[in-house]
Amino acid sequence: MAPGRVQRDLIGPLLAANFIVYLIVLGLAGWSLDKYINGEQDHPHLGGNPSTSFMLVFALIGSVIGATSVIVGIIHFRAWRSDSLACASSLATISWAITALAFGFACKEIILGGHRGKRLDTSDLLQQTLEALIVISLLSQLLCLLLLHAGMFKRRYGPGFRSYEGDHGRGLAMGNEPQKSSPPGAI
Repeated sequence: MAPGRVQRDLIGPLLAANFIVYLIVLGLAGWSLDKYINGEQDHPHLGGNPSTSFMLVFALIGSVIGATSVIVGIIHFRAWRSDSLACASSLATISWAITALAFGFACKEIILGGHRGKRLDTSDLLQQTLEALIVISLLSQLLCLLLLHAGMFKRRYGPGFRSYEGDHGRGLAMGNEPQKSSPPGAI
């Protein structure tokens, strides 16, 4: 089996699902924050508690960085090199951390409560949908992060890590031009 084949089969569909979830969270959080900024704090879907504004801001920031990390993940998926793995995994880690902050504020919002009624109306469903999508994005980003780092433990799960002795940048994802060596005394 080719190196990284197990991980590569799993990460492609996961990146597509992550991108869709992050775009939906971006839309819902952006729309809710717009309503909040326009002075509609008593709107039922905003929850009506102090943690709502923090959750919306961190959900918005997390979804923007998450969508960006998915784009970088797709670039890594196409290149499948250890050189692109560093960028993809570092951005995925940052995205997961900010999404975890949004998740914390979503939990706090659920605990504090608000205008949630017993009946199902669209405003409550929008708020609950945003909270559920934050949880889904946190878990799927964690799975994506684990798949990206799986190559550190076994070569068959990732592109592998090369020894850079004598390889001074040759074979980067941007090009395969051989490096010119200079005489030992030249600077």
